[in-house]
Amino acid sequence: QKTAYEIRNCDWSSDVCSSDLAPVAPPEPPPSDGFAAPERIVAVGDLHGDLEASKAVFQLAGLIDETGHWSGGKAWLVQTGDTVDRGPDSKGVLALLRTLEQEAAAAGGRVLPLLGNHEVMNMTGDWRYVNPEDLQGYGGEAARKAAFTESGEDGRWLRTHDTTVRVGSTVFVHGGIDERWSRLGTRGINAGVRAALGGGDPTILGSDGPLWNRAYLLSDPVTACAELGRALTNLGATRMVVGHTTQKSGTVGTLCGGQLYAIDTGISAHYGRHLAALEIRGEKVTPLEPSP
Repeated sequence: QKTAYEIRNCDWSSDVCSSDLAPVAPPEPPPSDGFAAPERIVAVGDLHGDLEASKAVFQLAGLIDETGHWSGGKAWLVQTGDTVDRGPDSKGVLALLRTLEQEAAAAGGRVLPLLGNHEVMNMTGDWRYVNPEDLQGYGGEAARKAAFTESGEDGRWLRTHDTTVRVGSTVFVHGGIDERWSRLGTRGINAGVRAALGGGDPTILGSDGPLWNRAYLLSDPVTACAELGRALTNLGATRMVVGHTTQKSGTVGTLCGGQLYAIDTGISAHYGRHLAALEIRGEKVTPLEPSP
C-alpha cells in the first residue's frame, strides 16, 4: 500500500538529494507580509566570488546582455545569498549586483539580493573561507575588513538587505526556514537577523536558523516534508526556494512534490561551474540550464 509520500532517486546518506516526493496537501495561505508576484521571477543560488560565472548565469536567464548590463525588463531576480568567499572576486560580484539593482529598477524590474551565511560571516569577522586572491581585489586585508563594516561600501549595502522574502506564493531564503522560525514570518525573521548583526540575540544566526539550516535536504523525507508544509502555512506560501546545500548533480533539486526547490547547483568554478537558475511564472516553475 502506498503511503502519502512516494520517494524517487534519493540518497539520504549524502548531502544532496534529487528526490521527488508527493506533496503535502497545500494549505490555503493566510495573509502575510510579502510582494505580489510579477510576471516573471528568476532565482539564482550561491555565486561564491566568481564574477564570470555570475555573469554567465544571469545571461543564461536572460537578465543581462553581453556587456553585463540589465536586459531583463520587468523581471525580478532573487539571489539567495552566498555571493562572497571561496572564489577570487567577491568585490566584483557585489559590485555587479549593486549595479543590476539600480538598472533593473530603472527598467521596471527588481533585484532582491538576500543574505546568506557567508555574507553574515564576513560582516561578523569570520573569514575562514576567504580566498587569498579576494584580499588582493580589495587592496589588502585591512581594506577588505573595512569594506564589510557598517560604514564600508559592501557592509553598508549588505545590511540594507533581507534574509528572506515572499514573492507571490514563493518564499526565498538561503538555508531553510523550519517550523520554529516560520512562526516569526518573513518580517520577523528579517528583523531578528538585523538585530543579531547589531549585537542582539545571535540565536537566529545559529546552525538551525534560516541562514544555515539544511534539515529539509538532509533529514528523513517524510518528517522533513511534513514540517515544511507547516512552515509554509505559517509563512503564507506554497513553496520554498533555498540555496546553501550544493546539489552534486549540478542541477536544480526538487523535493516534497515541488514544495521545495534547491538552487545551489555549484555555479562558481570552486564547485565546478554548474550554471542553473529557476524561473517562476505564476504557478509554473522551470529550471533554466544550459543546452546539452
